Amino acid sequence: MTDLLRTPGPGAEGLTDHLRERWSVSVFDAARELGDEEIAALLHAAQWAPSAGNGQPWAFIVAERGNAAHDVLVQHLSRGNSGWVPRASVVFLALAQVAPDEDGNGPKWPTYAYYDLGQAAAHLTVQAASMGLWVHQFAGFDQEAVARELGVPDHFQLLTGIAVGARGNHDEVSEDDAARERRDRIRKPLEQFVYGDRWGQPWR
Repeated sequence: MTDLLRTPGPGAEGLTDHLRERWSVSVFDAARELGDEEIAALLHAAQWAPSAGNGQPWAFIVAERGNAAHDVLVQHLSRGNSGWVPRASVVFLALAQVAPDEDGNGPKWPTYAYYDLGQAAAHLTVQAASMGLWVHQFAGFDQEAVARELGVPDHFQLLTGIAVGARGNHDEVSEDDAARERRDRIRKPLEQFVYGDRWGQPWR
């Protein structure tokens, strides 16, 4: 599948392999299953992400292909995601604790929960790359319906899904899903979002 290998974009050449080669795969191997040890390794990577005050204001629901949580998720995927997401080996549903629980327990600074969850997701993604797995994060599903059906408490907010698996065969998917992987990877240049002496003045 050398046709899918990507040339690093400008500025990515010196990054570590797992970051330089990262991209969002949309054609997963529908037959590949992840073992418990593999899934646990990904979750441990998220577990050891930094968080404000060590509050760890995140949670994950493991929607393995074929389990009850996965069945609920699939019913509520957006039209654009309904073709490729179910083929992933597992989807980690990512949640942030945004308020204290019924006992008053929660992160010291819940406003940072989104930031901390993002770091946990990033750690999971890098760990997946180190294991030869591929990741595609997505938000195209009915979060409220999925949270309700899976019994998520009000002090947690379901935000995204993190699809993980092995790369699959383009011949087994629709042209639209296969075309996702042929799109150019484009990023804003640093001068558009990195500033030096003050806002609006690009860093050198």
